Amino acid sequence: MHNPQLNRHGELTHLLSIEGLPQEVITHILDTAASFMEVSQREVKKVPLLRGKSVFNLFFENSTRTRTTFEIAAKRLSADVINLDIGRSSTAKGETLLDTIDNLCAMHANLFVVRHAASGAPYLIAEHLARVGRDDIHVVNAGDGRHAHPTQGLLDMYTIRHYKKDFTQLRVAIVGDILHSRVARSDIHALTTLGVPEVRAIGPQTLLPSHLGRMGVHVFHDMAAGLKDCDVVIMLRLQNERMTGALLPSAGEYFRHYGLTPQKLALAKPDAIVMHPGPMNRGVEIHSAVADGAQAVILPQVTFGIAVRMAVMSIVPGN
Repeated sequence: MHNPQLNRHGELTHLLSIEGLPQEVITHILDTAASFMEVSQREVKKVPLLRGKSVFNLFFENSTRTRTTFEIAAKRLSADVINLDIGRSSTAKGETLLDTIDNLCAMHANLFVVRHAASGAPYLIAEHLARVGRDDIHVVNAGDGRHAHPTQGLLDMYTIRHYKKDFTQLRVAIVGDILHSRVARSDIHALTTLGVPEVRAIGPQTLLPSHLGRMGVHVFHDMAAGLKDCDVVIMLRLQNERMTGALLPSAGEYFRHYGLTPQKLALAKPDAIVMHPGPMNRGVEIHSAVADGAQAVILPQVTFGIAVRMAVMSIVPGN
């Protein structure tokens, strides 16, 4: 099947999803990100790779952290960055998504960073660009609906590689609201592609999708059993807006069973790392003593995220 992210030479031209990306492409992104970590330590943090290029941040859905890190990454590559306040733009007046894209193409856009509540919106844009013969314009998915969040998945892989070196020896647990999590989907595809032998999903039945077994994931409903001997624990944000209703009894009840406390973390390996894509709900999915503790690598994840997004934005236009 044709992968719209890759050109005929197998090189990355859009980043829409981790699903379907070959291991060597993921590794190339992580290796490139490592070289940009060095740039981030310099006094002058800029490199001229995207000088003269225009990066448009199209965020149809709110996100402070992701949008900010994409903006910092693009500026460190010397790109011109345009942030569109979509809520107040022409789409709010009835202009279609593709009309907006056509207008931005006419403004000499080179790269679109797209976050959208509808799954598949970045694919739609990439297909439209191919149809109108604009293979000089590239699309990076910054999160689409429940579908994918590939740069978060990649920065999670960078974090794991940084601390654990070898993916083929690891036991990784993903905990919480996997049903609604595009981060979890991206992480699972990346972990299996990179050769992690055991990926676990831990959560209540109502928050775990039924197809996890088909993805090669081991499902646990009990935190103690699921965390036993894990090397990496990835906590997911429990979306407060979904707290009421049939999925969960209450935040307190959820924390009692699935919140990560020091006592539960002690069941994992002593050198296990704790990750979280943010923003965290302290006291709901994670105890403050864990979030601020020695095993948490949550703030380094944010730092690595800038280098990973620099890597993606430098690779994609070159192909």
